[in-house]
Amino acid sequence: MEVICDCKEIKDARGAIVLVHGAGEHFARYEWLCEQLNKEGFSVYGGDLPGYGRTAGKRGHINSFAQYFQAVERWLQQASYKDRPVYLLGHSMGGLVTIRYAMENSPQVNGIILSSPCLKLYRQVSRSLEMLVSVLNRSLPGLQFKSGIQPGAVSRSKEVQRRVTDDPYYAKKVSVRWYKELSSAMAIAREQTSRFPDIPLLVMQAGDDLVVQAEASREWYAKLEIPDKHYREWPGLYHELFNEPEKQEVFAYMLDWLEAGR
Repeated sequence: MEVICDCKEIKDARGAIVLVHGAGEHFARYEWLCEQLNKEGFSVYGGDLPGYGRTAGKRGHINSFAQYFQAVERWLQQASYKDRPVYLLGHSMGGLVTIRYAMENSPQVNGIILSSPCLKLYRQVSRSLEMLVSVLNRSLPGLQFKSGIQPGAVSRSKEVQRRVTDDPYYAKKVSVRWYKELSSAMAIAREQTSRFPDIPLLVMQAGDDLVVQAEASREWYAKLEIPDKHYREWPGLYHELFNEPEKQEVFAYMLDWLEAGR
């Protein structure tokens, strides 16, 4: 499997962040966040998940959710070559990938940060369509349909919306198999919270999220039986917290958490 790797390394970094992007998007969309983290002394590692950005193969398609775990493992290996704190940061579907990866592997990281994690979709698929997708998953797993995510749903910023519309690497379709794998991963993450490892956790959730259900993040967080966990919801903000007009405030909050001795 091809893994696209990117690195925003800085000299004498005090820590490393492994960044896992969301559905449809790619690592290059996090240029601003990488710059801010670099300024604060953190190197950033990541890349494009399978089926997205510059990776080979059909865009918006995977055979198994485990393909994402392999990418995260590769990025963690890159970030961990020095003796320094390492953190996982996952946004949206990247947050779900991070949760499931942590459940399966209990990684040796200093903390996990989730930004609007994809635990339940805002727009629910009808029961009849779910049945059809289950049939197609066996016969035509690569069949694609529109994701339904509109630029106006990810951010209140008109500039961000324009960039999403014009981005040639932003995948606007997903496959039947991708949807079934995502649905299974969300169900496991919600129903098996006891498998989430005892790792310091920060969950940041958009209060006016139009892509994932904020309530699902609250419920998942409440069920976690780990001692070091923190939750912050941002009323009025849309899905992409680091692309909202208040992104500097969001970043400052995350930085405070990172600097709290972890």
